[in-house]
Amino acid sequence: MTAALHASPLADSAFLKAARGEPVPHTPVWFMRQAGRSLPEYLAVREGVAMLDSCQDPGLITEITLQPVRRYGVDAAIFFSDIVLPLKAVGVDLDIVPGVGPVVAHPVRTLADVEAIADLTPEHVPYITQAVEALVGELGSINGGTPLIGFAGAPFTVASYLVEGGPSKEHAKTKALMFGAPDVWDALMRKIADIAAVFLETQVAAGASAVQLFDSWAGALTPEDYVRYVQPHSARVLARVGELGVPRIHFGVGTSNLLDLMAEAGADVVGVDWRTPLERAIPLVGDRSVQGNLDPTLVFAPTEVMTERAAAVIEAGRGARGHVFNLGHGVIPSTDPDQLARLTEFVQSYPLG
Repeated sequence: MTAALHASPLADSAFLKAARGEPVPHTPVWFMRQAGRSLPEYLAVREGVAMLDSCQDPGLITEITLQPVRRYGVDAAIFFSDIVLPLKAVGVDLDIVPGVGPVVAHPVRTLADVEAIADLTPEHVPYITQAVEALVGELGSINGGTPLIGFAGAPFTVASYLVEGGPSKEHAKTKALMFGAPDVWDALMRKIADIAAVFLETQVAAGASAVQLFDSWAGALTPEDYVRYVQPHSARVLARVGELGVPRIHFGVGTSNLLDLMAEAGADVVGVDWRTPLERAIPLVGDRSVQGNLDPTLVFAPTEVMTERAAAVIEAGRGARGHVFNLGHGVIPSTDPDQLARLTEFVQSYPLG
């Protein structure tokens, strides 16, 4: 942890204490995709604004990031962005198509395609620095100081969009490149890892207190293939950010068979999706904190059912070095914000003694 962050009042926040494995006043909670597409105020400010445009507007980034903090009083804010934004910033021809997801005009197939992708510098993303600085100023006065979590997509997930040309369930083209052209794959993953590292470093330099590296599609891999083709590149990102002294969260979807390996990649906090009970995950991640992992659909259940299951998650989390409560994936767009508010209050008031 950097001396500057230790001297900050944020160092005593429940979220950062849990991430470091220190005693906490209450179980900290935040929600992935917490601006959620479910908040009416989010839908209002995004009306008529394309996703990537909203991610490049410092005012909108700031407002959208703050919305769930104001509404729920969560213990950390997650920086509003998108995993493909850094690619857009360096000139990759892509767009986020509503109802589809990221679509890349010219998928990567060759070393020349990789070499055509520019390296990211902070000068490519001035709006990121501006937004983080504005957010740190605003968050400093909310609930005694609310930490900001920086955000980036992990190399494998970003690579899959570049290779497939868009979302894929099978990742067949991605794996074909990985297995059939390992030199191209390695060059691509190094390129993306460096872009992700700079993107996170830029956020931390501007004041973010922690980071999350998000690997949506890593669950498509076997442990052997993860270790050989992916882990070194995620580790490259996490090692560079680790030099800045902020906690690093590493989260993947459907990664019950990879949790130990994702922890070894350099995480301080391992995110666990809802498919894996925390009591199974905790022994796998070693001396690290965990994040998670209520099934996102439980917010549609009766409140007493939701809170009963949330209590079980909190109790299981006691077995870890530290525990940050979260859903096991992102907030579903049709979620009732009032139910998330009730969940937040329940978690924060749950007795730890």
